[in-house]
Amino acid sequence: MEDKIQQGLDALNRGQYEDAAQLFNDTIVESPEDPRGYTHFGHLLVSLEKPEKAKAFYEKAISLTENHLPAIYGLGNALYNLGEYKEALEKYQYALTLDNDNSDIYYMMGLVYLNLNQSGPALASFQRAVELNQEDVDARFQYGLSLAHIGQIDLAKEQFQKVVSIDSKHADAYYNLGVAAMYDEDEKSAEQYFKKTLSIQKNHMLAANGLKNIEQRLNERN
Repeated sequence: MEDKIQQGLDALNRGQYEDAAQLFNDTIVESPEDPRGYTHFGHLLVSLEKPEKAKAFYEKAISLTENHLPAIYGLGNALYNLGEYKEALEKYQYALTLDNDNSDIYYMMGLVYLNLNQSGPALASFQRAVELNQEDVDARFQYGLSLAHIGQIDLAKEQFQKVVSIDSKHADAYYNLGVAAMYDEDEKSAEQYFKKTLSIQKNHMLAANGLKNIEQRLNERN
């Protein structure tokens, strides 16, 4: 069974979904009382953007092993993808009772809080996710946005700078550095950041609009 699970995970990572489905199904048939087969099949269905179907597999896994963290977290993700944010939050909070140092759980909780318009808990969740995993670009970027949202521009800039130091192709981080520069009335830096954004993502409309506004201001002065 261990071999088939690993083979299924490898197939899933390669995008060979039919092979992964067959391997995970085999594990369920061979070991119907083991939650892992159901859990991995749930992960597969979420990858295929079928969270409603994934729920049943996660719930089956949890019925077999109540505190099976991967299934609880997976069910939270399925609920999140379905827009059932309060229900997803309950699963993530329960998952934290099983693993309080899991950065992925805090990150997803932050996204849930954003969708529930609870900016304070979202900020705290993203901050904790970054503390637990310094290399988590997505969590750090969201942390920066949350700081900017409450007016902590200098702290937000620090986070965006760290994002681009980890991922030099992160167009949205460069764009937000441009916005921060505009906030500081540093048009030259803002212009450079917007141009950098567009060099990475040519169709970044916000950066294009920001650059256009700067150029108009400069032309009016001249």
